[in-house]
Order: sequence, then C-alpha cells, then structure tokens
Amino acid sequence: MALVINRVVRQGEATLSEPAKPNQVLAIVCAGIVLANLDLFIVNVALPNIAQEFDEPNLGNLSWILNGYAIVYAALLVLFGRLAERYPRNTSFLAGIAVFTAASAACALANSVPALVAFRLLQAAGAALLTPTSLGLILATFPPERRAGAVRTWAAVGGFAAALGPLVGGLLVTASWRWIFLVNVPIGLIALWVGWIKLPRVPGHEVPAPSYWAALLVTVGIGALTFGIVKLNDGGAGAATAASSFAAAAVTLALFVAHCLRSDNPFVNPALFRIRDFTRATLTIAPFSTAFGGFLLSLVLWEESVWHWPAMKIGLAIAPGPFMVPVTSLLLAGPLIARFGAEAVVAIGLGVFAAGVLVWALLAGPQPELWFAVLCVIPSGIGVGLTLPTLMGVGTSALPSSSFATGSAVINMVRQIGFAVGVALFVAIVGTPESVEARAAAFRLAWWVMAAITAIGLIPLFVLRRKA
Repeated sequence: MALVINRVVRQGEATLSEPAKPNQVLAIVCAGIVLANLDLFIVNVALPNIAQEFDEPNLGNLSWILNGYAIVYAALLVLFGRLAERYPRNTSFLAGIAVFTAASAACALANSVPALVAFRLLQAAGAALLTPTSLGLILATFPPERRAGAVRTWAAVGGFAAALGPLVGGLLVTASWRWIFLVNVPIGLIALWVGWIKLPRVPGHEVPAPSYWAALLVTVGIGALTFGIVKLNDGGAGAATAASSFAAAAVTLALFVAHCLRSDNPFVNPALFRIRDFTRATLTIAPFSTAFGGFLLSLVLWEESVWHWPAMKIGLAIAPGPFMVPVTSLLLAGPLIARFGAEAVVAIGLGVFAAGVLVWALLAGPQPELWFAVLCVIPSGIGVGLTLPTLMGVGTSALPSSSFATGSAVINMVRQIGFAVGVALFVAIVGTPESVEARAAAFRLAWWVMAAITAIGLIPLFVLRRKA
C-alpha cells in the first residue's frame, strides 16, 4: 500500500513539474489577466459604500479610485513591456502577480480615499507588468497559425472579467467593500504557485532600456487630460483648472510624440504603426474602449442613483451582459471571422454595442424595471464579445516576434486610456444634478455621446483599408 501511495505521489509531482503545454500556459496567464481586468470595474458598484464610509460625496474625487488605476495601468504598460523583453517572460509575469496581490491586500486595509487611490496605483503597476508578459508568453508558446485564436481567448477572458466586475462587486459589497480587494489575494497566491512550477522559461533578448522620461511624459499627459475632463462641468474656478490641465496635457503629450518620432530609442516605435492591421486595431480600440468605460459606469450609477437599487441587485441586473462576452467571442466570433472576415465582425460588434447604448438613451425611465435592465444590457455584451477580442487578435497577431510584448502593451495602453477618458467624460457630462429629471436628462446625453464615440471606431476600420 505504501509503495502504491509513493508511486502516485511521485507521478503527481512529475506531472506538476512538467512544463505547461500551450493551452495550459493560456489558462495560467488568463488567471493573471482576470485579476488585472476585474479590478478595472469591480470598484464601480462599491463607490457609494466607499463614499459613505469615508464621508466623500464628490463623484469627481471618487472617480480617481477608477481613473488612477486605469491611467497608471495604461502609462506603465509600454514601459514594463519594454523592460520585460530584456528578462525571462515567466519571471516578469510572476513578479507582476506578486505586486498586484500585495497591493490588493493593502487596498483592503486603506483608511481614506487618498490611501485607497495610492494603493490602487500600486495595483495598476502590478497589472501593467503582468499584462504584456502574459501576451508574450502566449505568443511565444503557440504556433503562428494558432496565435490569433489564443489572443482572442485571452482578450475574451479579460473583457469578461472587466465586465463581470460590477456583478462580483455587488455580491462582495453586501459583506464589505473591502472584500472586493481581499478576493484577489487567494487567486493571486494560487496563480503564483502554479505559474512558478508550470510556466516555461521564455528568455528575454537584448533591447535598449526604455526612456523613463518618456514614461513620465505620457503618464502626466494622460493624467492631466483626464483631470481636465472631470473638471469641465465644475464652472468658475473648475473651468480655469480644466483649461490649465488641457494645456499641460497638450504640452506633455506633444513632447512625448516628438520623443517617439526623433529618438534613436523611441518609447513607442513609430515603425509599429506601419503595420496596417496593428494600426487599424489600435485606432479602433481607442473610441470603443472610451464608450465601453463610460457606459459600464453609467449603468451602475443609473441603477444606484435613479432607481435606488442595492449593490447586489445592480450586479445581478448587469450580469447578462458580461456573460455574453465569452459566449459571443468563443462561439460566434471565430466562425463569423472565417466566413466574413475580421473587419466585418468588428463593424457588426460596434453597431450592436452602439444600438445597445441607444436603447438606454431612448427607453430608460425613472421607474425601475428589472426586465428592461436585464434584457437591454445583452446587446452591449454581444458588442464587446465581437469587437474587443477580434481587434486584439488582429492587432497582436500581426506583430513581429521581437515586438510581441511592446506591441501588445501599446494596444492595451490605448485601451486603458480609453477606459479612463470614458469614465472622465461620463463624470463631466452627468455632474451633480439635484433633481431626478435633471439627472435622467444628463444620463441620456451621456449615452448619446457614448453611442457617437462608438461609431467613430468605424472610421479607421474602413479608411485605412481603402488607403492600403
């Protein structure tokens, strides 16, 4: 009996220590990307509870719990993507998981809004390290003909996690808002343990160190732009602050672009944008992510401030949308791409998403209707499932092997900047109206704006095709 038990134990240890196969690598890195993307929107539902505990009624101040994460995440993606190319990808990925997990525990212990924002920035740094290295591991372990499908799966899981945030947040907030951060700790520890044992070693290669000055410029530029948008609706001193912020954003972002165009070691290599599919995907993802970020926050705040629903009910009402993301991406997008092409699938996805937003603008009323909330969130989930994973697959699969981490980081940077700008736009449009009628009118205006921004994504999709 003892011999049998020892043999079983040895076989289990051998299996666990064997390098992971491509699909196993995909599963491991998806655990990390779930952590990074879940925290993009899991805080949305908890904002009222956080505001109540810390006595902070200003939505603009609270929005930095969301936008601080998105901005730092976006700004550090390329920096860490470039640095990660110099070192083994598995080591960089595990380091990102470790930082993110530790920062999540710190967020759960925060005793003020500024402290929570600070720990969220540390969370974003961990997410920015693990995201490009996770794609680098996928692209290095999958054969070329399977890369686009693997990236679509990676993006579908990430998009599902981001959109699932309000549901998970709604369930956890019933105990305490601090649980939305504590839940990351066991997941992160398990991912660390399995990844340390199973992930293959993907060595880095010699590339010049990225410019930290350029990283600072893009961080300050995006932060100033977002801050200016948030302050647009304040009036008086707020308008002057917004103007100063826009000026600072224009100067710093112009300096950043000049660095990229003139430097011998550009932070973002302009040559990447000579790759047609990469450019089309990046320029289409920007407006789509802006609309997605603003729309998802709007649903949470509409159901909380207009319909006065509790957090759990909000999460459950939004849930059908997120569940449509992996279903659409994994079951429908592939066959549709094979038959009609990626371009047509993205165009359909943008149209369906915009239609879903317009349904809310035209039909949502002040009286709470659960059936309406459940049914009318489904088109947005279908739109995300068709659009985001397809664009990620098209953009990253076109990259040369030497630019896997950096190129994927650029696309994700643009996506996160879009999320931050979308949240800021929504906060600026809605403001703080006193009456229910004024609030409803502000939400409808925001939804019309988000639908129009979604339609802008069609321009690079088709214009660049004709020019090519």
